[in-house]
Amino acid sequence: MSRASGGTSVEAVYRAHGAEVLATLIRLVGDFDLAEEGAQEAFAAAATGWTEGPPANPRAWLIRVGRNRAIDQLRRRIAFRAKRGALEAEAQLAAQAAASAGPETDDDPEIADDLLRLIFTCCHPALGLEAQVALTLRTVCGLTTAAVARAFLVAEETMAQRLVRAKGKIRAAGIPYQVPAKAILHERLEGVLAVLYLVFTDAYAGDPVRTLAAEAIGLTRRLDALLPGRAGVQGLLALMLLTEARRPARLDGAGELVLLEDQDRRLWNAVAIAQGLPLVEAALKARGRASPYAVQAAIAALHARAHAAADTDWPQIVGLYEVLLRLAPTPVVALNHAAAVAMADGPAAGLMLVDALAVQGGLAAYPPLPAVRADLLRRLGRREEALEAYGRALELTTSEVERRFFRRRIEALLAGGRS
Repeated sequence: MSRASGGTSVEAVYRAHGAEVLATLIRLVGDFDLAEEGAQEAFAAAATGWTEGPPANPRAWLIRVGRNRAIDQLRRRIAFRAKRGALEAEAQLAAQAAASAGPETDDDPEIADDLLRLIFTCCHPALGLEAQVALTLRTVCGLTTAAVARAFLVAEETMAQRLVRAKGKIRAAGIPYQVPAKAILHERLEGVLAVLYLVFTDAYAGDPVRTLAAEAIGLTRRLDALLPGRAGVQGLLALMLLTEARRPARLDGAGELVLLEDQDRRLWNAVAIAQGLPLVEAALKARGRASPYAVQAAIAALHARAHAAADTDWPQIVGLYEVLLRLAPTPVVALNHAAAVAMADGPAAGLMLVDALAVQGGLAAYPPLPAVRADLLRRLGRREEALEAYGRALELTTSEVERRFFRRRIEALLAGGRS
């Protein structure tokens, strides 16, 4: 095989096993930075050494090489350190890493456990939410620091410093590299799912081509394989798949926003829907406490099953939102419930609920609130109030696609139209 073909094979192995290699190296050498350096050197060695293609067990090869490179780096550090305490500590760490030098095999159960440990470590509640998301994208999803920086809309140097601080806090706080005990697993798992959901919804923007959505779906698939039968994991994966299935129809050929009710459903991803629907059923039937993600997925499933907007079972969606309000009583859920009520019982009924939310003030800076209110006022023929609400939504949104949509609605109202 040519050198170029070998490089392509290395890229494929990185995509398939990069996170697992890093996770295992973190366990073996006990340090994020050393493990990352070892992994990088191992893949660099593979790029030049796999001239005839990857070995029979590329993951084990990479782990072995990465571990050896990390141990060499530890020994070099020891050679340049003068303080006895540092010498002893790092010598002990090097010895521990070397002692773990048993061969890695594809059927080693530790490898799957290592990835799970890494996910829970990156999403430890001792870290801030922003740090959890950034560290997960960098180490578990394998995104470059530059890519993570773009997702957060910050400079690469700034993101590099944030990642260094996050890994430093893991060391300083003694955050354990382990899967939580059963007694707290559910609580910690909810935090992990929240991070994955934030990644999926592009909470930090900067992802117009939806690459982070694909990363989140892939990682949630892996989490489902590592922790099978969990309602929250299955529910979140189903929600992601069914939501992402609508992506091809969200924008028209000119890149303009198309509302759900106006989308060409023939463009929806049938494969993603077929994968998501059975997961909804499994999540709803799973034992244990009900998962908000499973309920949201059930709502998405009702949209997916409707062949046309007019076929949507809005009364059932309203009922599911009422269940969701009991499980996750947030203002955003309440707004979605109000929008569903408007579809089931008419805009006047929905507007009463939206106005009540507006008075509460919890969504004062949330663009969808004035956007929903504007649409309901438009449908009720209250033109001046609708114009004011669309203007407020225009002020609040940071999305250029949404800005153009709101401007079109304002122009239509000013022209005396109702569309």
